[in-house]
Amino acid sequence: MLFVTDQIIIQDWELSESFTRSSGPGGQNVNKVSTAVELRFEAERSPALTPAAKARLKRLAGRRWTLDGALLLRVEDTRSQARNRELARERLVELIRQSLVAPRRRIATKPTYGSKIRRVEAKNRRGTIKSLRGRVDDTDS
Repeated sequence: MLFVTDQIIIQDWELSESFTRSSGPGGQNVNKVSTAVELRFEAERSPALTPAAKARLKRLAGRRWTLDGALLLRVEDTRSQARNRELARERLVELIRQSLVAPRRRIATKPTYGSKIRRVEAKNRRGTIKSLRGRVDDTDS
């Protein structure tokens, strides 16, 4: 089990891990030991998350979200398989916690009287500058 908050607990059946060989530092150890962790969280089927939280999690996950509604996290930061497992679980918990926070609704505001005046004056100044760029009449000759 994975504890996200006091109310939200991810069950073991929702998580699956696979281990592969990792790239990066490690010398010959890289060729022998499968230290990279790929953590799969069945988010779409999870009873612990609300539909709104699942939608936010999908947006946060981006391309790590699969077509069948699972979240894939691949971690190969360290040479240790155990540490990579911990990091993957920590990142999953952090993503889920971020998805639980609903964004605040923006309250539309009216522009102030002063800002309207400034905008119109700026437009007039700009229009005057552009009108002065026109062809000059040469009536002296």
